[in-house]
Amino acid sequence: MPELPDITLYLEHLAPRVLDQVLERVVVRSPFVLRSVDPPLSAVAGKRVLGLRRMGKRIVFQLEDDLFVVIHLMIAGRLRWKPPGTKPPGKLGLAAFEFPSGVLLLTEAGTKRRASIYLVPGEERLKEFARGGMEVLESDEQEFAARLRSESHTLKRALTDPRLFSGIGNAYSDEILHRARLSPLARTGKLSDEEVARLYQATRDTLQDWIVRLRKESGDKFPDKVTAFREGMAVHGRYKLPCPDCGTPVQRIRYADNETNYCARCQTGGRLLADRAMSRLLKEDWPRSIDEVE
Repeated sequence: MPELPDITLYLEHLAPRVLDQVLERVVVRSPFVLRSVDPPLSAVAGKRVLGLRRMGKRIVFQLEDDLFVVIHLMIAGRLRWKPPGTKPPGKLGLAAFEFPSGVLLLTEAGTKRRASIYLVPGEERLKEFARGGMEVLESDEQEFAARLRSESHTLKRALTDPRLFSGIGNAYSDEILHRARLSPLARTGKLSDEEVARLYQATRDTLQDWIVRLRKESGDKFPDKVTAFREGMAVHGRYKLPCPDCGTPVQRIRYADNETNYCARCQTGGRLLADRAMSRLLKEDWPRSIDEVE
């Protein structure tokens, strides 16, 4: 799922292409992507784009007449910028936003259709999409600590909870926790002040570093390789590959459609965290430390 650094990059590349441009029309190819009916999507035709913003992991287009187009890419949704007249691709194409200067395509890989488009009238209605998560890059350490300790969760869950922190998902939370040298299963209420300070700095540094890195990768081209698995990540998506800091094979915890990646030596003092499926299957044979694996 595109997260804060990815959405930031999308917005930076959209701005020079669509700001103050007329949205001529939106062509919807998948009936499941449009989640609102009032006002009708045809109401956007001929409206200028007055602003762009991020709401968590959502992209918002502000149009004339107090209209807002809200796009949530979810896991597999992506944006593509193409020349005028380009049609949405057959299986992947969900919608096309047509501008005089080009076409913004919304695509989604896979068979599950989770990406969404809403047309929202007015700022008050737009507030319904705000999850309340803190913008860490705009907050100080004290505010971060208070938000982190406001509920009792594991660090992994806390960082990815959109009600607590904005724009952080599965991928960058793994990278943040590795940089902070903290276990994904550590409890928010049991962290020392020093550990909270370390997590705050790691969160800011990770997000800022990846924004800079993605800018360099894309250059002037519209980003077309947005992925949760990037070259240069320390642990996310690197199961069994060596940790870049200590060389120990990266471990994982799998649950539902997600997995958490971590380094046992750097983050858990060598202890292996229980994988729900495998640890139940192996029971007494489940290794307790990284030394038993290596």
